[in-house]
Amino acid sequence: MTQKRIVDFLLALFGLSLLWPVLLLVAILIKIKMPGGPAFFKQKRVGQDGKLFTMIKFRSMSVSHSGSSISVKGESRITPLGEKLRAYKIDELPGLWNVLIGDMSFVGPRPDVPGYADLLKGRDRDILKLKPGITGPASLKYKNEEELLAAQEDPIHYNDNVIYPDKIRINLLYLERQNLKLDLQLIIQTVLGGFDESEW
Repeated sequence: MTQKRIVDFLLALFGLSLLWPVLLLVAILIKIKMPGGPAFFKQKRVGQDGKLFTMIKFRSMSVSHSGSSISVKGESRITPLGEKLRAYKIDELPGLWNVLIGDMSFVGPRPDVPGYADLLKGRDRDILKLKPGITGPASLKYKNEEELLAAQEDPIHYNDNVIYPDKIRINLLYLERQNLKLDLQLIIQTVLGGFDESEW
């Protein structure tokens, strides 16, 4: 077991042990405020080496929506409670389970849906060597991604031609630079802020 995996396991175990009352409360609120569906959202994502795994999050959308892979803040499919969960990243907390069992890491690229991962070509596919993460430099740079997309006339085109290629560039840089110290810095920056985009 690598040092990164040991740290991931211990932090995830500590987080789940500490936060289980919060997880239970949020699940209850979702069932009350967003009836007619599950508290958790599960979706197949592409993990390390291109292997699929089931990612778990708190549900933030209504059950019936268009199914677009681009989530834009303010769309009717995202509920008022869901917007709050997303704003404070509370919807990501169940991902601690994915980290605990080894499907994800605390730090790494956000796991893509299969269609986007299939578009990776050449050196870009090297990011699949990384275990996907709850946070990472690309996630921090684009923490306001939904607001940015909402301001675009064609959000899908902007995502595919501007944001997604830039995320790949950043994740390749992370692949070159990754170490435990950097991971801890990115975790702290996720919690406290202070991310310097100019370094990426």
